[in-house]
Amino acid sequence: MPQFFLNKRLIILLVSIIVLVALIGFSLRERSKLSWPEQFVKDTTGWVQSLVSKPTHFVAGFFENLQDLQDTYGENKELKSRIENLVNLEAQVQELTKDNQELRDILGEKTTLRDFKPLPATVIGRNPDRWHEMIIIDKGKLNGIKKDMAVVTATGLIGKVKNVTQFSSTVQLLSAMDPKNRISAVVQGKKDVYGFVQGFDDKRKLLLIKAIPSGSKVEKGQTVVTSGLGGVFPKGLMIGKVVDVRPDQYGLNQTALVKPGADFYDIENVIVINRLMTQPVKSEISDGKVREF
Repeated sequence: MPQFFLNKRLIILLVSIIVLVALIGFSLRERSKLSWPEQFVKDTTGWVQSLVSKPTHFVAGFFENLQDLQDTYGENKELKSRIENLVNLEAQVQELTKDNQELRDILGEKTTLRDFKPLPATVIGRNPDRWHEMIIIDKGKLNGIKKDMAVVTATGLIGKVKNVTQFSSTVQLLSAMDPKNRISAVVQGKKDVYGFVQGFDDKRKLLLIKAIPSGSKVEKGQTVVTSGLGGVFPKGLMIGKVVDVRPDQYGLNQTALVKPGADFYDIENVIVINRLMTQPVKSEISDGKVREF
């Protein structure tokens, strides 16, 4: 008798395994419709999930909205304070502009190092092999473009005109690895510090401001702009912000690492700067070794 029940259990186990394998094979085959047990289980599971997820999402969304409201309140408060400071700055700028214009009229000065005429242009070409060196714009000699004119975007200086044809121009970017590509710059502070934009750290994507005297105080966060003394670029064009300062290999000068204000990678529309003040003779500037190449 025990032997009979033992064989019976073995037969039931084998039949169960065969049925299980058959069901697995049946469920894995490609079918256009599900069987009614599968549909029932799937519909039931979906209904339960929907029943649980809706209240959960509602509660989570409530707390997220509450957090967003708190963040919005803080941002709104900060923006209000900035707007108040901006209004005060605008009033000061207007007064200073008016005083400056009156003084220039009294002295008979018509132009300054800051005066320029903007010439808008669009980037029409870029060599993938020299992506960080050159761009081509759709303005040329017929539009008043000349060699060595500064080129900027809305966020800062990107380079200068290298070559000009009748209908287009090639612009050399500040990120180009060209030792002759240097620009007279000034680090703004309580006391302005002068140097040259000369070189680009490709790994850190930072400009190198060289020839800064070792005794000059340059700090992180200071703004760097064109000095206007190189004879080509107008004064005050945004270059970037200082992120680090280090001595050169001989310890006689310092090099400031500057994060560019402009994005050299994504450039579509630019402005070519036509300096209005009379430019000095290039031979005289080159003799003093301050010429912007």
